[in-house]
Amino acid sequence: MPTTTMTDMTGEAIAASPNLAACGWNFIVLMSRQGKIRLSEFFSSYSESDKRRILRDISSDILPRAPKMCNIIEKGTYKFVYRRYASLYFVVGVPEGMNELIVLEQIHLFVEALDGYFNSVCELDLVFSLHKSLLILFEMFIGGMLCESNKREVLKAIVEAEELVEEMTKPGEDTASQLDDGLSFHEQFQLGRAPGRRTNQPGHGRR
Repeated sequence: MPTTTMTDMTGEAIAASPNLAACGWNFIVLMSRQGKIRLSEFFSSYSESDKRRILRDISSDILPRAPKMCNIIEKGTYKFVYRRYASLYFVVGVPEGMNELIVLEQIHLFVEALDGYFNSVCELDLVFSLHKSLLILFEMFIGGMLCESNKREVLKAIVEAEELVEEMTKPGEDTASQLDDGLSFHEQFQLGRAPGRRTNQPGHGRR
């Protein structure tokens, strides 16, 4: 199977291999240069204190690093693998022994999918459309494992979900509101709907 070459914002080329699904993520964090968390998702079980410690470590260990420094940081039983795109750091935590090059490829695939959906993604897209970014993430990764590496298939699934939402809301917003009340957090993401959004229709508000 032929390999392809991808390039990040620094101009460094990454060779894409066919074994992209061989690596499982513990977590992914998107952090701005100012230390603002724009997205975080933990695929493994962590206590709240451990999550806070990981976020502090990302801020203190990665943000001050020079651009030419190694983008792999050993943290004992796991390691940070990161890559910077414009003003955002994409940081993935993986178990010790995982292939870092595969992780870098997976990060780039995720960025390409975001670019494809947002037409050149920027930090503001993540701020105002976080649920869409998570929808793309969940479409590509299940339990931290890469399940769909084809960007076109990912975007096609998201467009189909959005069209479904539009069809559901056409007859009357009250129907969509009732469905919102019965959907779980993850199911609302799968439908491309911002969690917690309800349509204020007469007779369907909080009593």
